[in-house]
Amino acid sequence: MKTATVALKIAFYSSLVTFYSLLITHYYLEKREQKGMADQPSVVELQARWDKIRSANIYDTLDRMGYPNQCLDLGIRPLFPHQHLAGQVITVRGSSSPIPSSEENSDWVGNYFEELRKLLYPGCVVVVESGGELYAGKFGEMTSWALKQGGAQGIVVDTFIRDWLGLEIIPDYTVCARGTSPIESSNRWRINAINVSIGMPGTLTSRVRVTPGDWLVAEADGVIVVPQAIAMEALVKVEEMEAVEQGMREDVAKGMSFDDAYKKWGRA
Repeated sequence: MKTATVALKIAFYSSLVTFYSLLITHYYLEKREQKGMADQPSVVELQARWDKIRSANIYDTLDRMGYPNQCLDLGIRPLFPHQHLAGQVITVRGSSSPIPSSEENSDWVGNYFEELRKLLYPGCVVVVESGGELYAGKFGEMTSWALKQGGAQGIVVDTFIRDWLGLEIIPDYTVCARGTSPIESSNRWRINAINVSIGMPGTLTSRVRVTPGDWLVAEADGVIVVPQAIAMEALVKVEEMEAVEQGMREDVAKGMSFDDAYKKWGRA
């Protein structure tokens, strides 16, 4: 009887030790996972890094990585000089009629703009596929203020936007489009999807696939889309390229000959 009692105590304490060992292991694994997540740069931190990148350099980087078709149609670029745009993509897809006839008597609400505003966060950029409507101004000054207040760095539209004078004075906000138009969009165009994969007009290809979470860089040279799956690798590579190019730029500015600078840096 005494032996059985001792055996039960041993089994009990052994189970207790196992339980606490598992508890401690779980605690440290959870802490390590939290630390790993904390080590990941935030969208705002990444946006600040992308905002230093020139579109020509990210194009060269993607080209070397096997992604040569990431440049949007060259007619789409910042409206105003000396502006730069970088951000993580939120997509908008539209169509060329306000409400499809099949939905006229339905319960369709159609206030996609308010739904879009709920998705905004600091460091994002809104990318709009117009869906075939060519001339109306999609978005404008006041809607751009709403996007900016939600955290958007800017907007990219594959056709036209409205309110040139108002857009020009929104601080730290970049608009990329083919130009501006006075034509009201409300009776001619509507948003029909948000945060879905879209196709924007391309330069070396007819369409460039743009997916929520991709990164985008735009300035006077053009607009480049970086797929999310390769974004971190591309960012590290292009930062290295930027550093090399800046080194050569500084040496040439100090009076070093082009030939000597190129021999030193290997970038032209």
